[in-house]
Amino acid sequence: MAKLALHQWFQKRKLEKEAGPASERLDIPGNLWIKCTKCQVAIFAKDLDANLKVCPKCGYHFKLSARERIEATIDPETFTEISPFLHSKDFLGFVDSAPYSQRILKSEEKTGLADAIVIGEGELHGIEVGIGVMDFSFMGGSMGSVVGEKVTRIAEICLDKKIPLIIFSSSGGARMQEGIMSLMQMAKTSAALSRLRSAAIPYLSIMTDPTTGGTTASFAMLGDLNIAEPGALIGFAGPRVIEQTIRQKLPPGFQRAEFLEKHGMVDIVSERGKMKEELKKVLHFFENAAKT
Repeated sequence: MAKLALHQWFQKRKLEKEAGPASERLDIPGNLWIKCTKCQVAIFAKDLDANLKVCPKCGYHFKLSARERIEATIDPETFTEISPFLHSKDFLGFVDSAPYSQRILKSEEKTGLADAIVIGEGELHGIEVGIGVMDFSFMGGSMGSVVGEKVTRIAEICLDKKIPLIIFSSSGGARMQEGIMSLMQMAKTSAALSRLRSAAIPYLSIMTDPTTGGTTASFAMLGDLNIAEPGALIGFAGPRVIEQTIRQKLPPGFQRAEFLEKHGMVDIVSERGKMKEELKKVLHFFENAAKT
């Protein structure tokens, strides 16, 4: 009898696993609820979307797609995308666990984007701006030749039209599959932003979680004003790599937005829901400063 009961228990467990999670067995769609990464509280998906994907309990900022970010920042029906079909090339025939060309196609299918950044023109509270928004879901927001080219293009458009530039960064760094072609983008984007600064055209850099590697070492930290979302990881190498290199324990919160603000590397830490208003104030400040 004991063996029979044990056999029945295993059979039941097997059927439960095959049926999937309890929410599916109860015919409740599994995407109705999302667990917060930080506080582990279950959040109704529609409530999370309505709150710009910020946890209503602990304030954790979930990642936004490039399209979601543009919708939250730019006035409705004013955005015009620029160079939407610029695709990366496999210059080196790079292969690791999969060919780079396949990785590109997979990321394009997953995100609906041509690469890890979307650029364009639009209005923010009626102020004409150029904007670039990185999308971490496209190969970890890595910066390859297309990202560098697009950042340069939108900077040049802002220079030509004499309008402010806003870039939202979210990146794991330079794209190793493009080798030196990727690293060259650090100099390329920095040079483009230098021309903007020489012309006294404002550039606002907003760093979201995470902003690391070559992106941080180039255009992400070159803003006339550097802004970050709460809790964003910002740095060149990650904390774990630094600890292993220097063999020291890092201070609490090291490389997080609040730590960098305290130490002068970030000017403002702004919650996502207040970001658009914050940008409006900053743009008006630069506008008034230019008149004096």
